[in-house]
Amino acid sequence: MKNFTLGLNIVLVIAVAVLFYFQFSGNKSVLPKSGGANKEIAAASGFKIAYFEMDSVENQYEYLKDVRTALRNLEQQKSSELSSLRSASKAKLMEYQKKGNTMSQEEMARANEDLMRMDNELKSQEQMKSQELQDESIKKIQEVKKRIEGYLKEYNKDKNFSYILSSSNDIIYLKDSAYNITNDIIKGLNDEYKKNKKSK
Repeated sequence: MKNFTLGLNIVLVIAVAVLFYFQFSGNKSVLPKSGGANKEIAAASGFKIAYFEMDSVENQYEYLKDVRTALRNLEQQKSSELSSLRSASKAKLMEYQKKGNTMSQEEMARANEDLMRMDNELKSQEQMKSQELQDESIKKIQEVKKRIEGYLKEYNKDKNFSYILSSSNDIIYLKDSAYNITNDIIKGLNDEYKKNKKSK
């Protein structure tokens, strides 16, 4: 389960980090006032690009924090359920071991069948609960992606960016902070999340 949690966190980071959204704009070009040849070229072509820092969104987006907490709680719940099954199986094994030589061959055969059944059930439950956790994680990741995508579409209605990229040091090596919209995105996402929570 620890490995799965690590994998889950990696999947969350990657799945949200690869989000990029684009929408072709018209001839409008309202760019930040800071100078530079690249901005002048962009203004002349009507092409605009913006970015947000993915790690900042991950650390400050309240909905994503709640998603992580919910998934951790779900993992703990399923781990606890599996722990109970393991304890029951271990207790049954100790019970049979105490009887030891006092058991007849028929009783020993039934005991072995019982232990094998419990072991198979435990393995089946481990696989099932792991799959349930994985399915729930994927579902939550999709929800996070949809929320960010939905907000960015609204945000970009009057911005007319051709691209809005999520920034990662492994992907983007040079960026102009004039096009950094991270604070806008975090504030907007959190305001939207608070509003949705109040309406429920």
